[in-house]
Amino acid sequence: FSKRRSGLLKKAQEISVLCDAEVALIIFSTKGKLFEYSSDPCMEKILERYERCSYMERQLVTSGQSPNENWVLEHAKLKARMEVLQRNQRNFMGEDLDGLGLKELQSLEQQLDSALKQIRSRKNQVMYESISELQKKDKALQEHNNLLAEKIKEKEKELAQEELQNSVEVTRNETQPLESMNTTGSGSLQANCNEEIAAQTRGGAILPSWMIRPINE
Repeated sequence: FSKRRSGLLKKAQEISVLCDAEVALIIFSTKGKLFEYSSDPCMEKILERYERCSYMERQLVTSGQSPNENWVLEHAKLKARMEVLQRNQRNFMGEDLDGLGLKELQSLEQQLDSALKQIRSRKNQVMYESISELQKKDKALQEHNNLLAEKIKEKEKELAQEELQNSVEVTRNETQPLESMNTTGSGSLQANCNEEIAAQTRGGAILPSWMIRPINE
């Protein structure tokens, strides 16, 4: 089986290269092990093309076929496709590589390299978007902090002006009673002196001229 399988795979490769044809080969061993070959890096494309063509042919040739036969055929095709996908998945995980030839391994390597490039590109894009978002948040926080600092400075300035105004009013209120007391005391003293001089004059007492001068002189 192994020798004939290798020969069949070699013939499929020759047909794909010499005839520039799309070739897909699926082999199941007696133990149920799957072997495959595809001239295209993605076998699913060939299988989809085959399904479209075979479906159109069935519609034209076997239009009178019973529904049960159609379901059996579709089930077999879906099962085969599922096994191919599972095999590809295992190959991508580095498993079941013994049955692959050089061209298949090269195709698998190219697919993995392409997938890694896409993953790295997406990762870099996500990192760049995350960094940009963090920078925007940092800028917004700085602007918010600057606004708060300006408000604090304005508030401190207003409080300082209020304290200065209050201290000036307190000082003014403290000095006004003293001024009124000095003015009232001087006027009372002068009035008392003038009254005493006038009383002595009415009593007939003769005073020297220097004592009759106003007290404020």
